[in-house]
Formats: sequence, structure tokens, C-alpha cells
Amino acid sequence: MTAWLGVVSRTHVLRAVRLGVAQFNHGKRAPVARLRHGDTVIYYSPRTDYPDGVQLRAFTAIGTVVDDEPWQADEGDFRPWRRRIDYRDATEAPIANLAGRLDLTQAANWGSALRRGHVVLTDHDAAVIEQEMCG
Repeated sequence: MTAWLGVVSRTHVLRAVRLGVAQFNHGKRAPVARLRHGDTVIYYSPRTDYPDGVQLRAFTAIGTVVDDEPWQADEGDFRPWRRRIDYRDATEAPIANLAGRLDLTQAANWGSALRRGHVVLTDHDAAVIEQEMCG
């Protein structure tokens, strides 16, 4: 199984958790098409709201992909591609609490990788984040 990190504002993460779905990169199909049943999805929220919310820098949700194919939602003018997710009970985990423990943050310019909005995590990082969020 693969662990994926999605970079999304907290407000959008909370809506995704409430709906039991995941989407990335403003609803593009390609990122959700990479997910497989059983994969882990972890959201990191740089801000509370997009685009100008308060700086947060925390992991905000964690769950497991429970469907087999992407599907397209119909929200009128917005038709995002999504996957169904079983979210776990978790507490937010500031990335500062994990400083020095994540492979993700070892490079000097690690934040630039997050601009893609959707990246693969190492097994080590997924385990460390899960432990921090879920105990």
C-alpha cells in the first residue's frame, strides 16, 4: 500500500472528512486516479482557509481509500474527481512537532515539493504521522 500526502486548507479538509471523500489539485482526475483501494491518505494544511487563511502547518486528517475507481461529483459548475475515504478519529498534528523525524522535511527546500499538492510519503513518514495523529 502507498501513503499519499494531500496539501489542502483545513476548511476543505473538514468538508472532505464530513463527506467521506478525497480530492486533490482542485478536483483534477490524475491525482485521485493514482490511489488504490487500501492506500492511506494524509492531509497537510498549510493554512486554515484557501488562499488567505491563517498559517496552520499541520497534518489535519488521515484515512484509507475504500473504493476502486475515481468518480466525478456534480456540484453545478464544479465537477471534481474524488475517491471515497474511511477517515480515522485523529487529532491535528503540527509539523513542528515532528521536526527532524520525517524524511519529508530533511531537504532544505522540502516545502517546494508540497506545491504539487499531492506527493507520496515514505512508509516511515506515514507511520510517524499516524502515530502522532492517532496515538
